[in-house]
Amino acid sequence: MSEISATGSAAGEPARHPLSMETLVSLCASRGFIYPSSEIYSGIAGFWDYGPLGVELKNNLKAAWWQRVVRERDDVVGIDSAIVSHPRVWEASGHVEHFSDPMVDCRTCKRRFRADQISDEPCSVTKKKGSVQDCDLTEARDFNLMLQTHVGASVEASSEAYLRPETCQPIFTGFKRVREASRSKVPFGIAQIGKAFRNEITPRNFTFRSREFEQAEMEFFCHPSEREKWFESWREARMSFHRAIGFTEANVRFREHAQDELAHYARAAEDVEFLFPFGWQEIEGVHDRGDWDLTRHSEFSGKNLIVTDEETKERYTPMVIETSMGVDRTCLALLVNGYTEEEVQGEKRNVMRLTPELAPIKAAVLPLSKKLSEPARGLYQDLARRMNVFYDESGNIGRRYRRQDEVGTPFCLTWDFDSAEDGCVTIRERDSMSQERVSADSVLNYLRDRLEAAS
Repeated sequence: MSEISATGSAAGEPARHPLSMETLVSLCASRGFIYPSSEIYSGIAGFWDYGPLGVELKNNLKAAWWQRVVRERDDVVGIDSAIVSHPRVWEASGHVEHFSDPMVDCRTCKRRFRADQISDEPCSVTKKKGSVQDCDLTEARDFNLMLQTHVGASVEASSEAYLRPETCQPIFTGFKRVREASRSKVPFGIAQIGKAFRNEITPRNFTFRSREFEQAEMEFFCHPSEREKWFESWREARMSFHRAIGFTEANVRFREHAQDELAHYARAAEDVEFLFPFGWQEIEGVHDRGDWDLTRHSEFSGKNLIVTDEETKERYTPMVIETSMGVDRTCLALLVNGYTEEEVQGEKRNVMRLTPELAPIKAAVLPLSKKLSEPARGLYQDLARRMNVFYDESGNIGRRYRRQDEVGTPFCLTWDFDSAEDGCVTIRERDSMSQERVSADSVLNYLRDRLEAAS
């Protein structure tokens, strides 16, 4: 794994990952992980496209999350809600009134900044004569972060709606329906993975802060007397997940929110932070939201969201423990965590050490010569029906190994001139570069066993 200092410098500077973001951004674009949306038009700030490798990585991460949070538990069910909700949803949640950042404009350079994140001199403009004119900032004003749209044919006030700024509110508005339809009893959770949109003033740090992003969220509804127990339970479960996908104590940690950081409705909140090249930053939050959301939606909708205990007949509004993972941020963390530069026999080797479960390509089939393409393609086609594999017959075998190392492929299968005689292929493992001769008929089981053991 990449060497990481988690302590910072002696001068008290924050810890930094040694990988430069420029190196990672270049790799992501050239290898088809992530690149700017509308790139041929110079892109659009805060929007990114996932290419052939990126979409596989992202889908694998979402599948791993869904497996852990939903399928392996009998107390969590899943939904997939609409991106546009009734405008009253966002009034009840407080987003219409309070979901904003302080914004300032510079009259000199015509750029826009978040007022709480600017330095003393955020910009300057050089005049034609060579002198530098300092920035001239406007007074700070609130800027609502929700992206507005219109529903229907007419564009008028009554047709205004919003692209959801978070995925949790539809879980709360659907609580009663989902509980009754799934016959779930408190305590239980509702999970979903989906897109959210925030009109960030200054998108930055690659995909870390974007205007369109994906969240994996779970809202767990419990009795008020059990909120502390379930908060701790989900806190441990989420850190266990991050360990399983490859993060270590050196680059992932919990940070508890101070009292002045807590949302007004929250009793407790902790961030899962990852050490990026730009410092420790949040990739997931675990929150005790109390009964704020259900109470507000009950008030604004006029619908009763109280539950009744069948045994004690107690009537109460459930408390909510939330886990909210940024899918894009965690994908970025996986790429930072996995990227390694090393020297092998005097040559530089770039390796993306993704866990086999998350690796975009599980195995690459590489005929030693183009003359061997027919049987090699037969092996590739057989494997492709079971997992995502890649076929490459271009260039020397060493160069093909390096290409697969760089994108995180855990196994390379080489069909050589002896394969027709002994019915075997050479399997090379990415991290150790060790090679093993395996019967072509048993390759599928070989890969399945190792992929399963690594998950």
